[in-house]
Amino acid sequence: MNKTRPVHAFAVLAALLLGLLAAPLHAQGDARPVMLVAKPHLRAAYSQTVLVVVPFGDGEHLGFIINRPLELSLGSVFPEHAPSRKVIDPVHFGGPVMVDTMFAVLRSPRSPGRESLPLFADLFVASRANDIDRIIEQTPEDARFFIGFVGWRAGELDAEIAKGFWYVLEPQAELVFRKDSGGLWRELVRGLGIEPGNPGARAL
Repeated sequence: MNKTRPVHAFAVLAALLLGLLAAPLHAQGDARPVMLVAKPHLRAAYSQTVLVVVPFGDGEHLGFIINRPLELSLGSVFPEHAPSRKVIDPVHFGGPVMVDTMFAVLRSPRSPGRESLPLFADLFVASRANDIDRIIEQTPEDARFFIGFVGWRAGELDAEIAKGFWYVLEPQAELVFRKDSGGLWRELVRGLGIEPGNPGARAL
C-alpha cells in the first residue's frame, strides 16, 4: 500500500506547514485559519465550494475543499488493504495541487504521528504513508481523506477576497467531518442572510 503514494508528498506538505509553525504573525488576514465560502457568482472549479484554509507565512496559504466528495472509496484506491475496504465514507477532492497524493485530516487530542502537522483546533493533517495507514486501521471514523489540496502564493488569497470571490468565516472543525456535505454551501450562504439563487436578495 505504501507504494501507491509518492514519497515526495509529505516532504512538500511538511515544508509548507513547518513554515506556518515557524512564521511570525502577520496581519490578521494572513495569520489565522479561516473558512472560505464561495460567493454565488464564483464559477468554474470553485463554484459552491467550502474550504478550510491555514496560512504558512509570507502571505501564502493552503487549504482543502471540504464539500466535494468523490465517487471513490478508500477500498477502491487501496484494494489490497483490508482496513481500507471497511471505510464507508467517500474520499474527497481537496483541490488541484498534488492530486496524486492522499491526505488525511484527523480530529485528535494529539498528533497521529511524529511528522503529522497541526491545522487548527484539534485537527492534524498527515500525508506520510505509514501515518495514513495507521489512521485507516485505527481511527478512520475520526478522519476525512482528501486527494489534493489548494494553494495560494503570497498575496493571492488576499487579492481573491478583495475581488469578492469569498465569504470569510471562522473555521469549524465539525463541518470538516460532516457526513453529508451536499447542502453545506447553501446552508452557510443562507446563514449569512444571502439567498443562494439570487445573491442580491436577502434570505428569509
